[in-house]
Amino acid sequence: MASTAVDPKAPSGIRRIVAASLIGTTIEWYDFFLYGSAAALVFNTLFFPSSDPLVGTMLAFLTYAVGFVARPLGGIVFGHFGDRTGRKKLLVLSLLMMGGATFAMGLLPTHASIGVGAPILLTLLRLIQGFALGGEWGGAVLLVSEHGGDKHRGFWASWPQAGAPGGNLLATGVLALLAAVQSDEAFLAWGWRIPFLLSGVLVVIGLWIRISVSESPVFLEAQRKAEAEAAAGVREKAPVVQVLRTGRRQVLTAIGTRLGENVSYYILTAFLLVYVTAHLGLPKSDALNAVLIGSAVHFLTIPLWGALSDRIGRRPVTLIGAVGMAGWAFAFFALLDSRSFPVIALAVTVGLLLHGAMYGPQAAFISEMFDTKVRYSGASMGSQLASIIGGALAPIIAVELLKDYDSSVPVSLYLCLAALVTALTVLVAKETRGRDLAEDSPAAPAPEVLPVCSAP
Repeated sequence: MASTAVDPKAPSGIRRIVAASLIGTTIEWYDFFLYGSAAALVFNTLFFPSSDPLVGTMLAFLTYAVGFVARPLGGIVFGHFGDRTGRKKLLVLSLLMMGGATFAMGLLPTHASIGVGAPILLTLLRLIQGFALGGEWGGAVLLVSEHGGDKHRGFWASWPQAGAPGGNLLATGVLALLAAVQSDEAFLAWGWRIPFLLSGVLVVIGLWIRISVSESPVFLEAQRKAEAEAAAGVREKAPVVQVLRTGRRQVLTAIGTRLGENVSYYILTAFLLVYVTAHLGLPKSDALNAVLIGSAVHFLTIPLWGALSDRIGRRPVTLIGAVGMAGWAFAFFALLDSRSFPVIALAVTVGLLLHGAMYGPQAAFISEMFDTKVRYSGASMGSQLASIIGGALAPIIAVELLKDYDSSVPVSLYLCLAALVTALTVLVAKETRGRDLAEDSPAAPAPEVLPVCSAP
């Protein structure tokens, strides 16, 4: 069967789909990462006051982790309806939920105003953020993967991945600008609210762009077949049930593939802010500007790694990043300890460059593991479960290790181990490059169906 990819030169072609997905994911990641930066720099003081700065920071990171806990639930719910009704509708909903929660954070009273109610409201809004982002990733990468052809899928699908550093770049840039033009007192008093309120404007722009794109042609064809089967009296089980019965290996592969990437990213960006400011005693502007520079390089190179995976395969490129990160885990903190801003910026940039080698091919790699009828559910489930094990716990574990040992060596060992898990997972995984997403995998068992009994 021929691929159902759209013509990239058509008005509704792949470039337009990529642009809409990239802008949408950038805005949602801006909202999500803004919280992480604020947890390290602001929330520990305003919402979790404590005599020990690291204790307050750890409490703030616990609410940061809550967002990750909600992501698998969001992935399951959005995945179910995304596999049944389409990718586009769910992406619009996820953007509205994320933007609304972030805007509301900018209006929250602090602990000094309402006491314990402040962190409770903050945690509730963080849960909504995580739920929304859990549905965003799968839908955004699938919309691009299923519109594009087999030959260049790694390149096109890597662009929504670039939304992560794009969002981090935007969030860190806004915070760095405010830190440069405001005193610490003004920033803590009201300046920190500006980036959160800005989300309301960004969401309106994102919705205007996202509503204009077309639904995935691969999904529409699968939906047509499902409707024909339903008319013939056959009803399929829920997508998540099918994934759990026939796609457990793929889900575990997706989790292992994402583990090293997830842990490394949040240590390189979120924990870095704590290490540089609280442990090394340097200005927060040094940490923010280093992440800013690294994120710019990260954004530009992720599509290059995706394109390379189209040439040599998803597995080899991911291995380059995983093995490289395992070694860089030790050099990274040694360079931070120099207390030199150019060296710190170099450490972050090289780390994010290696992270991009794992992250760039990931969208195509995980999308190609699942069949169309369960792709949204399967890809979301695998990626978001990894976010709990990896991203949610990484800053907390790193802060606790630093607090207990007053040394970066245990953190380096933790990062190295996570990267090696990804390397081993990819070594035993099957190469997926070149798969036609319109075709069901011949190796996959047929989805179990429930017969619908007709009335006598």
